[in-house]
Amino acid sequence: MHPSVSDLAHRIADVTLIDQHVHGCWLTPGDRQRFENALNEANTDPITHPGFDCQLGFAVRAHCGPLLGLPKHVAPEDYWSRRGQLGETELARLFLTAAGVSDWLVDTGVGGGVADTGEMAALSGNRAHEVVRLEEVAEQAAHAPGDYAAAFDEILHRRAAGAQNARHRGGRGEQGRERGGARAERGGERGHPGGGVAQGRGRWRDRGGVRLTDLVLLRFGLHRALRLRKPLQFHVGFGDRDCDLDRANPLLLLDFLRQSGDTPIVLLHCYPYEREAGYLAQAFNNVYVDGGLSVNHLGARSPAFIARLLELAPFGKIVYSSDGYGPAELHFLGAALWRKGIHRVVSGFVADGEWSEDDAVRVVNLIARDNAARIYRV
Repeated sequence: MHPSVSDLAHRIADVTLIDQHVHGCWLTPGDRQRFENALNEANTDPITHPGFDCQLGFAVRAHCGPLLGLPKHVAPEDYWSRRGQLGETELARLFLTAAGVSDWLVDTGVGGGVADTGEMAALSGNRAHEVVRLEEVAEQAAHAPGDYAAAFDEILHRRAAGAQNARHRGGRGEQGRERGGARAERGGERGHPGGGVAQGRGRWRDRGGVRLTDLVLLRFGLHRALRLRKPLQFHVGFGDRDCDLDRANPLLLLDFLRQSGDTPIVLLHCYPYEREAGYLAQAFNNVYVDGGLSVNHLGARSPAFIARLLELAPFGKIVYSSDGYGPAELHFLGAALWRKGIHRVVSGFVADGEWSEDDAVRVVNLIARDNAARIYRV
């Protein structure tokens, strides 16, 4: 018996997700300014406009308000008042449970003040797994005494032993280019006296050890991470303004991808380069695409983005994530908007006679969890 189009909505609502890239939610109280800043991804300064006046802000009111016992589209002031009646821990339990996620793959390299992997599991009542951030490994190696390459390898292998994958934040596609990457990987301190990584560590220390941006060290870390043969996540496209968007085009990773063998490479966020990412997923057997973060911030426009993800990328190469960080609403909202968006897109294909209902259900299951379960073995 084939599912009907109306049954398709129930199948999508009920499918259990694997959130393959997420961060911790808040555990400590904060003011409204903190919350509204969290509704803006790109601005690294305190925002000066009403934070609710954006697609994400409208989506929070529409989809999260009812979980707090509020009417849909409740006024921002009423939403904030109701939210303040609950603690962050209670909010986390409510929204994480409602997301319908069986496994969270948690990037823990974003600082304190949020739930760690164990706390995410406890709050949601489901499994959580660590994602190791390569920049954090590089920073720890840069502080370690002696040989940088040896310290990096020791820290990476120790931390990766209990993790599902590694993640590279950078946001600069040129960090994977062959010219710098291959030379840095070969030219560690042991291979070349005074080699590039030693100089890179010195430059980073001279600048006071702030966020790691040295291309030599980043390229070195990427090529070292390939040796683990664990999935490697790349931030491409949309993100904080300190990542140059013109250099976050995933096409700049071509040289690196040609060297990446069969290590799964997952392109995160993608917007506005989702079509370029889809091409890469078609061109390389080991490349996958994920629209997390972008779906939340596009809100009511996210179905169009999801449709573009389905243009070129093979359906076995697309994975779900929320990329929630901070307000627990974002962990739930990523799931709610994805379910609504994927339903609108694939039900349209079915209604137009372009897809069968069975194929629509199968593709939804692939993206919701089956692809991630295969990649990460969870």
